[in-house]
Amino acid sequence: MALIITDECINCDVCEPECPNGAISMGEEYYQINPDLCTECVGHFSTSQCVVVCPVDCIPIDPTRIESQETLYARYEKITAQLTDKAS
Repeated sequence: MALIITDECINCDVCEPECPNGAISMGEEYYQINPDLCTECVGHFSTSQCVVVCPVDCIPIDPTRIESQETLYARYEKITAQLTDKAS
C-alpha cells in the first residue's frame, strides 16, 4: 500500500520532513507522495510518520495501490541500498 495526500491538504509543511524515504514533495497545489518511494515507513517506524503528524488527516492509504508488508519492506531495502551506494 502506498499513501496519498488528498486535496484536503493545507500545505502546513509538517509531513515532508517526516518521510524517511523522501517520498513527499510539493505538487502544483498541495503535497504529493511518490508511490515508488513510499513504504508507509515500513523498515523505519511502526507507523506512518506523515499520518501521525498530519493535522487534518488527509493522508489515507491509496486504494488503487494495495501492497503487502513484504512488498513495502522489499522497497525499503531497495531504497536504503541505493542510499548506501550513493554514500560510498
